[in-house]
Amino acid sequence: IYTLSLHDALPISRGEQRDRGVQAEGTGSSAYLAMADESSSEDAPKVPFTLALIAGGCAGTAVDVALYPLDTLRTRMQAPEGFMKAGGFSGVYNGVLATALGAAPGAAMFFSAYEGMKPRLQALNGGKEHPLQHSFAASCGEVAACLVRVPTAVVTQRMQVGQYQNYPQAIKAIYGEAGLMTFYTGYWTTVAREIPFSFIQFPIYEGLKKGWRKIQGSDTTPMQGAVCGSISGAISSAVTTPLDVVKTRMMLGSKTATGEAYVGTINSLQTIVREEGALALFKGIGPRVGWITIGGYIFFEIGRASCRGR
Repeated sequence: IYTLSLHDALPISRGEQRDRGVQAEGTGSSAYLAMADESSSEDAPKVPFTLALIAGGCAGTAVDVALYPLDTLRTRMQAPEGFMKAGGFSGVYNGVLATALGAAPGAAMFFSAYEGMKPRLQALNGGKEHPLQHSFAASCGEVAACLVRVPTAVVTQRMQVGQYQNYPQAIKAIYGEAGLMTFYTGYWTTVAREIPFSFIQFPIYEGLKKGWRKIQGSDTTPMQGAVCGSISGAISSAVTTPLDVVKTRMMLGSKTATGEAYVGTINSLQTIVREEGALALFKGIGPRVGWITIGGYIFFEIGRASCRGR
């Protein structure tokens, strides 16, 4: 569930770097922020956009596959039937192919919308830059990227809980429910999760970096930036877990205690609290936070090495 944003590895000015917000929810967010710090130095190599995108695709796919078991555990913990009935610790790589195939296309969708909206938003502000421009442009990118992410997530999560044994069976069965739109179950809830994640993470990230600079008396290093990004990502992922739980229930096609489908984000949140208690909204918080936090480090090293040709 994260967007490959290695475009931030391209050399940018200090002013623009300070203005940039987090562009996606997921393991790469902290890495993107740290790489923006590294690339802003005068001696940083100029990385072509295409190379950056390819490097991001490789790094993102590697992270998704390596940490996929954590994502499976999260899904099973959030399933209404319970962790063990949803599969427990067995078959933790069920559905990984769909996730791997959807990573790079999702990034392309994000960049197309993000880069297209940035100059338009700047023009509306008289040609002046403002931090909110990046946040709003990123929001548009998330809406576009979810056109790819959501269908892959629907297939992935249903296979994670053992609803289907192979991809042809999953695709045929999901399409048979209500046609193509079934693959977009939970689309708006996913968008509603992605956007606040960015708005929560960025100010925390900037605050941590500011404090770190004040303590050591100098600018933070790229690795220190990655640490700040991982911490802010962990906090943001924890706060948005209730939306993640609702999204999972919708994508799995789960039913409430009364046998009804989960419909509407707010209504689903209220239903879960009423039937299972408020703590149920934070099911899977451990694997979710761990996946985003650990993945940031892995992505940072793979992505930076790819861009520098190490």
